[in-house]
Amino acid sequence: MSEPIIASSSRSAEDGPPTPIHCLYESELAAFVEARPSFVRGFVALEDFKAKAGQVLVLPTPQGAVDRVLLGLGVRGKAEAALFRALPARLPAGDYRLAAVPDGLDAGQVALAFALGAYRFDRYRPRTGEEPRRLVADENIDLDEVHAVAHACALARDMVNTPANDMGPLQIETIAREIAERYGATLEVIVGDDLLEANYPAVHAVGRAAVPARAPRMLELTWGDATHPRLAIIGKGVVFDTGGLDIKPSGGMRLMKKDMGGAAHALALGRMVMAAGLPVALSVLVPVVENAIAGDAMRPGDVLATRAGLTVEVGNTDAEGRLILADALTRAAELEPALTIDLATLTGAARVALGPQVIPFYTPDDDLALEIEEGAREASDPVWRMPLWEGYREAVESDIADLKNDPDAWAQAGSMTAALFLQRFAPTTGSWVHFDIFAWNPKGRPGFASGGEAQVIRGLYGMLKSRFPKAQA
Repeated sequence: MSEPIIASSSRSAEDGPPTPIHCLYESELAAFVEARPSFVRGFVALEDFKAKAGQVLVLPTPQGAVDRVLLGLGVRGKAEAALFRALPARLPAGDYRLAAVPDGLDAGQVALAFALGAYRFDRYRPRTGEEPRRLVADENIDLDEVHAVAHACALARDMVNTPANDMGPLQIETIAREIAERYGATLEVIVGDDLLEANYPAVHAVGRAAVPARAPRMLELTWGDATHPRLAIIGKGVVFDTGGLDIKPSGGMRLMKKDMGGAAHALALGRMVMAAGLPVALSVLVPVVENAIAGDAMRPGDVLATRAGLTVEVGNTDAEGRLILADALTRAAELEPALTIDLATLTGAARVALGPQVIPFYTPDDDLALEIEEGAREASDPVWRMPLWEGYREAVESDIADLKNDPDAWAQAGSMTAALFLQRFAPTTGSWVHFDIFAWNPKGRPGFASGGEAQVIRGLYGMLKSRFPKAQA
């Protein structure tokens, strides 16, 4: 990702003054235009600029250069920093500054939104020689934090966008190792048949059909002072999901390169936590597999062991994500965390319920749910709490094992029954929350390119900063 934000102190006089961006509510437009030369008033009318939320208008000088930019905020009191994601794609190359930060908006969130909107995935079609669009940030902004969060989100999106031939288990391990080395963390990796010796039988069962070069593995990144509260972050890392022997149709398989989105998000959120130096003992747990088809693939009807000692009947080999998460959640429980967060591209039912942009989450902790919702609002990172409905719990009970991975059809609520399955393995110390993410924009919109998307982790980062505050210097 290019560096779209610069501090004003880093600019040289030769750069010239940055172009001003005027952020206008609909109610302010008439007064603003009235105070401008007649050609500006005519241009605004010609372009039908009404200061609607997200409208952008580049005003030229009489000579045709860029004079200033107008950004519509819509109705006063309803503007969000996310509107600024649309700017980079609509501006000519150059440096820009806000004439004023709109009331009610945080300057840091505005700068971050601008950075997120500048993201491009160009690994396979690199763009060279293109000048950047940069925002000259307010000197009061913690620019290091903005850059750290923006780069972590870009990492998650890059990982999701990269096809499975270039984003296999080894590549995810390599990324985790690079993050660990950068922040002084340790990384333990268990690969292939060693998973059985280390008691990760479900991870091994799901991934054993892959070729040896793409063998399943368990990644455990550890960072921070062990005397601090333990924070466990878990991410589902299915690098490609064929569906196993219950093979998906071609349409269902097309985007399964993104089924490691939970792993990408877990590593990105862990990176934010380490970059901020939050006072936690961090454990990032990532089971990484390919759900492939081969002679030794798990079969419908198989009964699998798990790290927790519970047995699981495999009703559908395409419900593999919850199996590897079961072992990872059990490992987290052994660490006695104060808070456990798991992130997974787990069910299509979550999209049926809330679509691609709003992410359901499940937790039995009411206080934690309120904290998550507050962090999500401040970061414009939409989530919606869903219930762990006890009446559906029996839908994941098996006749011959402790559990089954495909819920009874009568329960219908596929995302909820998946969460109820995971809850059987979740730590009972501290709090636990599960996010059924999508990690993808199926339709591009201003500031949100189609393809991989970082969801919920900005809101979670804000929540974690509040829950685990750094000591004042």
